[in-house]
Amino acid sequence: MSNLKDILFMKRRNAWFKTDRENIFKFAQGYKDFLKKCKTERETVKFVNEYFLNNRRDREFIIVNRNKSVALIRLSEDFGMKMIASHIDAPRIDLKQNPLFEDSGLGLFHTHYYGGIKKYQWLNIPISLHIFMVKSNKETLEINIGEELDDPIFVIPDLLPHLSKKVIDEKVTKEAFDANKLNIICGSIPFSEEEKDQIKLNILNYLYERYKIVEEDFVSAEIQAVPAFEPRDLGFDRSLVGAYGQDDRICAYASLMAFFDVEISDKTQVLLMVDKEEIGSEGNTSAQSSFVYDIVIEILKRKGIEPTFANILNFFKSSQCLSADVSAAVNPMYKEVHETDNAAYINNGVVITKFTGHGGKYYSNDANTEFVAKVKEAFNRDNVIWQIAELGKVDEGGGGTIAKYISKHNIETLDCGPALISMHSPFEIASKADLYETYKAYKSFLMMK
Repeated sequence: MSNLKDILFMKRRNAWFKTDRENIFKFAQGYKDFLKKCKTERETVKFVNEYFLNNRRDREFIIVNRNKSVALIRLSEDFGMKMIASHIDAPRIDLKQNPLFEDSGLGLFHTHYYGGIKKYQWLNIPISLHIFMVKSNKETLEINIGEELDDPIFVIPDLLPHLSKKVIDEKVTKEAFDANKLNIICGSIPFSEEEKDQIKLNILNYLYERYKIVEEDFVSAEIQAVPAFEPRDLGFDRSLVGAYGQDDRICAYASLMAFFDVEISDKTQVLLMVDKEEIGSEGNTSAQSSFVYDIVIEILKRKGIEPTFANILNFFKSSQCLSADVSAAVNPMYKEVHETDNAAYINNGVVITKFTGHGGKYYSNDANTEFVAKVKEAFNRDNVIWQIAELGKVDEGGGGTIAKYISKHNIETLDCGPALISMHSPFEIASKADLYETYKAYKSFLMMK
């Protein structure tokens, strides 16, 4: 009977027993260094651009779109491309364009959250500010405050349990945590003993003396509030990474390393990293923008092919894509939200997700079976540890990726990435073994015939 099961049953495999552990830990260290440097999409594009310039080879070029999305391209002879597409934005809290005010003896910033967050998770944690600003004098300022040990940090204060019964405890979560109360403490010393706006004045005076910032400069600024803590090894065995922004920068890093660790293949290889996935892929730096057309037009020109509409469409039709995004690993404290036979588990390798979406597969790309079979065959041939999963039980919730936007161009597209615990939280958890298997999977795909 056991022999028959060995033949017929699909088996889950623990990646720690199938891959050299020294390579896993070494790869994860580079990943943690990347996460420490890249807490915003602009910082990620800057990292990718510098990495490309230091490692570029023949037939490779880069296209940067407004410093918030980027594509790396390696030309080949055959028509079409193999593309790995990830997103490099992450849930966070943004400052409003007129943010600074004072109340009850404190200087505060108004905020507006970005993406799907649980608001209570952002209370009373150390916060850093990552600032990109075009000042009124046309100078550009790009700094972060709160990442170094001697930097000041910022915080969104919670209410003490002694007084929270009626305000918070007796309300459902959505009502208890008001987005308009996610205000960040940024100071408390008054400029003078005059009565009005002296704390605000003192903060603005500090910003002007230190950075030559005036209040109007906030209008033309992107100021992202992100967790100030660094990526850390998690567990006695250091098998896990705990960090902010792993959705989806874990896929961005794995695909970047894979891109430079493979040779030229039959089709042009493309690494695409986009912005705005966490808010529906809207805007001109997202997967729904025309950036993918810019990429294909430039490829065709460099191959000596006229970028007519027909040639662009035929190029898309001859292309394949892995939508590199994370899945949800089973949290042992909340197993009831998963259908366990079709759920992802930590340490079981990279996840193949045929479809995402909500309910009856609404708003999803449902990958074609022929393409799933081809990817599965390549992974098996290259000894990639993989698993299949969907995001939770049917009608439990759901979610989407950029796969549906890529596949609209008639590109064969399949979701593929590692599973995380506590996705979208300020401290997401990933397996180092799953990270390494994701890297192996992306290498396998880029060389797939």
